[in-house]
Amino acid sequence: MTDDKAAGRPKYRNFRKTGYRPVSGSGKPAGSGGSPEPAEGGGVDERAGQGAGEAAGAADEAGAGPVGKATVGAAGEAGAGSRRGTPESGTPATQPTQEVRQDQPAKAKAAAVADEPKPAETPQPAQPAKAKPVAEQPKPAETPQPAQQAAVVTATLPPPSPWQGPPRYPAAAAMTAPGVPFMPWWRPPTTGAPGKALVAGLVAGLGGAFLAAPNNGIGWFLAGLVGVGGVLFYAGRPTVERALWLAGALAFLAMGFLRAAEWVFPLALMASMLCGSIAMAGGKTVRGLVFGALGVGLGGLRSIPWVAKGARRRGPIGIRPFISVGVALVLLVVFGSLLAGADKGFADFLEGLVPDLELGTYVQKTFFGVVAAFGALGACYLVAAPPEIDEDAEGKPGSLRLKDYGLPVGVLVLLFTGFVGTQLAVLFGGEAYVMRTAGVTFAEYARSGFWQLLWVAVLTLGVIAGVARFAVKKTKQEQLWLRVLLGSLAVLTLVIVASALSRMWFYQQAYGWTVLRLLVASCEVWLAVVYLMVIASGISLRAKWLPKAIVATGAAFFLAVVAMNPERVVADYNVSRFEATKKIDTYYLSQLSEDAVPALVRLPAYERSCALRWMKNRTVEQDWREWNLARHNAKKSLESVAVTEVTCEGPYSGER
Repeated sequence: MTDDKAAGRPKYRNFRKTGYRPVSGSGKPAGSGGSPEPAEGGGVDERAGQGAGEAAGAADEAGAGPVGKATVGAAGEAGAGSRRGTPESGTPATQPTQEVRQDQPAKAKAAAVADEPKPAETPQPAQPAKAKPVAEQPKPAETPQPAQQAAVVTATLPPPSPWQGPPRYPAAAAMTAPGVPFMPWWRPPTTGAPGKALVAGLVAGLGGAFLAAPNNGIGWFLAGLVGVGGVLFYAGRPTVERALWLAGALAFLAMGFLRAAEWVFPLALMASMLCGSIAMAGGKTVRGLVFGALGVGLGGLRSIPWVAKGARRRGPIGIRPFISVGVALVLLVVFGSLLAGADKGFADFLEGLVPDLELGTYVQKTFFGVVAAFGALGACYLVAAPPEIDEDAEGKPGSLRLKDYGLPVGVLVLLFTGFVGTQLAVLFGGEAYVMRTAGVTFAEYARSGFWQLLWVAVLTLGVIAGVARFAVKKTKQEQLWLRVLLGSLAVLTLVIVASALSRMWFYQQAYGWTVLRLLVASCEVWLAVVYLMVIASGISLRAKWLPKAIVATGAAFFLAVVAMNPERVVADYNVSRFEATKKIDTYYLSQLSEDAVPALVRLPAYERSCALRWMKNRTVEQDWREWNLARHNAKKSLESVAVTEVTCEGPYSGER
């Protein structure tokens, strides 16, 4: 009974490893011509299974563990290896079941049981003569138990199961590669800052610290020249476009010593920084121009590791240069003091060279120097690592269809048409028509609507830009409708701008010019030029050049207004108006700067004294860096006229 159980158990183990597969033959080698014999009732299988189970249990009790079990199973495979072959693709390699294979002959099963090797701790009865013992198989010299070795390998590397999917491993976390900058389209240089860039930053910083003055003057222009020269020393010969923008930046800085008005210089300084940044960073589209306006500042911040890397490459500076500078200062102080005490004239000369420096002055100089150095290094950084903004790439196609924007734009066109019709009646009807229809004076009518018309012109420009950007322009019919609607809106807005300018003209005829009115009228003229460019770009529906043209014309208009000396223009007009009407606001004219003095000296003695009493003993310049041409000319003009203390009128209380 034990032999019958032992004969059935290996078949169960073989079935677990290979799955169900019919066996061709009765255990004989392929090509022997043998035929399988039918099993009788399956009794042999049951006895074989019981015997194999007892053998496996005995192996476990003997301490073989998992390796012993694998050895028993492998021995069964060794006896039936030629009969089973290799598992077919798609056949389960591990399929536990309690069924007994019926297609294998009983004699072959018994032979397989007989072929099974037994562990050394569990002796088994002799094998039948018809079975091929494992001992007859060739064994390598270095492994006395090949069956056990094969069993160990089989146990550690089981065949994969087709019923299970491929092994799943946790996905790697998405991490940014080290070294990728914050802006991927603006990659840092691969090398450190060269010596020319370091020299440019040092020269610009020293120029800003020692040439820039607290007030407007020639020092700012000289500091700008030094900074631009340092940048060009590193960047090389500029292109025509870059040269024009840099020339505009220097021209705005020149207003610091050409104009004395306090409100001019801050605006001119900001315009100079804007032109200088666009000169180095470039830009054509709206996105490019926004980056261009901030490019030098961002480049200055990003240049810190670039400069540090370049400085480390040159090695440590050492202490010798600092010792040399310290010794030079000590010698200068000692011998300078002795020589100053020996001669009074030389002492006065040294006092003129050395300014009286306080803590606030040191802080101010340090601030100006750091800003200038960062600006120069930012410009050099833009040359070394220009941003890769793809401004020529086609933008995403618009999604606004004609039925989406046709009604809103059409309503605006009809509204503007009605307004323009009434404005034509006002222009041709004149003051009598306004007083008859509106019930107000012509000056009040002009003052009441100017600012509203200015806002209409600005907001309409935004509407045109938005519709032109997001409208669908695939077919010729869509392009035609877009040209007609936006072109009509631009032309009507241009007429509204002309109406605002006419109102400003009538307004100044009633009350005179002021600096604010002159600036706003100049802004209206610039808006008219912008609408002309919008109409020109709408003809071809290509407006990539338009954003930069708007910025360039705006800078040019502001430079032209500042260059023509707006305070001098206002003073000249008001003096001429006084000569014709005997009406003048001397309190307002007294608030103007030295730019207006050459025109105000034409007034009679009383009005001249009221307008110039604030400037008679005014002193602004502290040293040569604050020298100003307008203040110099005003001082010369005041030397030839008399300005006395008189009682003048106060601020004008009415609306103007």
